[in-house]
Amino acid sequence: MPSETLWEIAKAEVEKRGINGSEGDGAEIAEKFVFFIGSKNGGKTTIILRCLDRDEPPKPTLALEYTYGRRAKGHNTPKDIAHFWELGGGTSLLDLISIPITGDTLRTFSLVLVLDLSKPNDLWPTMENLLQATKSHVDKVIMKLGKTNAKAVSEMRQKIWNNMPKDHPQDHELIDPFPVPLVIIGSKYDVFQDFESEKRKVICKTLRFVAHYYGASLMFTSKSEALLLKIRGVINQLAFGIDKSKSICVDQNKPLFITAGLDSFGQIGSPPVPENDIGKLHAHSPMELWKKVYEKLFPPKSINTLKDIKDPARDPQYAENEVDEMRIQKDLYKRSSSKSWKQIELDS
Repeated sequence: MPSETLWEIAKAEVEKRGINGSEGDGAEIAEKFVFFIGSKNGGKTTIILRCLDRDEPPKPTLALEYTYGRRAKGHNTPKDIAHFWELGGGTSLLDLISIPITGDTLRTFSLVLVLDLSKPNDLWPTMENLLQATKSHVDKVIMKLGKTNAKAVSEMRQKIWNNMPKDHPQDHELIDPFPVPLVIIGSKYDVFQDFESEKRKVICKTLRFVAHYYGASLMFTSKSEALLLKIRGVINQLAFGIDKSKSICVDQNKPLFITAGLDSFGQIGSPPVPENDIGKLHAHSPMELWKKVYEKLFPPKSINTLKDIKDPARDPQYAENEVDEMRIQKDLYKRSSSKSWKQIELDS
């Protein structure tokens, strides 16, 4: 009799609940998947914990972490399940993006990109690398899914376009909706609000353009309880399907809050650069033009992001005394053995 892995047992249990997941009223358990990516130390874990009402200090996300939340639609009804995945390491662990995004999860999948507003020089490369890597994998999964379930793919695309601006049909020719629902969150607004006015203007307009181009929602947050409550409402909408907020704030002197479909290129305006300089930038697309304008003010730092990754074996939050002592002995043995071989080579 073949042994089952833990994941196979869990999957079978979830499927069983999906079939028999009623408590006498015929209601089914809904499942959604929310994937958090973004800047390293940008506040992703804090947002997840706040959404799940967990009063615990956030720990650094080492690689890819999973948790879940449950919520009942009403009295005596089964609880819907929201699966939360979080990618750590900023842009250094892009290969792990493929793990939570599969043909089984894609139809109820949402993406949350958290960007650290206090580090504007890292903002564009972080955003670009993560969105490109995620979109590339999602497109592959959609292509594979389309071969076996073309109807599901068609419904997904239609759902995305339904969120596009209806008051500004001219924007439809210029936007390229992200293949899954996308929310962009600018964190550490408390630091950002002290930036010079011109810098705030460039960051706000650039993020508004990117969000509208991808058909995404955009909002800023900080440790402020009021802002965290707004973000919690947005994440709960993705995770449990509660009603969307219709409020909007596009004032660069306040935390931005723009639900997908409520902005327009006309309201955003052109890139904040003198008209004489636009022709000198040699951009082949609007996105490339905004990138050049942004990076002119905030040139990206050439850092090897892999150097920032800590060795999990030496991370104090994963300390295991007995294992760590054995590891030290092993390292000492390897060093002493290496010295012995070198001495033998010198003697010979």
